[in-house]
Amino acid sequence: MSKFLISFPASAMNVPAEDMPAVGEASRAVIREAKAAGVYVFAGGINAEVAPAMVAADGSCTDETYRETRELDGGFCVLELPSRDVAVQWAAKLAAACRCAQELREFYYDPES
Repeated sequence: MSKFLISFPASAMNVPAEDMPAVGEASRAVIREAKAAGVYVFAGGINAEVAPAMVAADGSCTDETYRETRELDGGFCVLELPSRDVAVQWAAKLAAACRCAQELREFYYDPES
């Protein structure tokens, strides 16, 4: 079993405001399905109202981020699945629910995590 990150940036979700409750319910339904199937690990969304912080090894903290990740926002979930093909199927369910394409990435296996 591998863990997969399924995600999308906030800008990909071009949904009229009046449709957002239905989209939210549809995406939560997929997450409930993942929980029932025993493949759910974690899901959430990046809070765009809270600025990211850069924390150095000495514990100092600044209001900045890596240039490459400034646009890291939107929603994501982590599922533990038997194959990439199965992960594509779950990503398709989330794409239909969220009405936008989902990015799929596989985590590197670490026996200690």
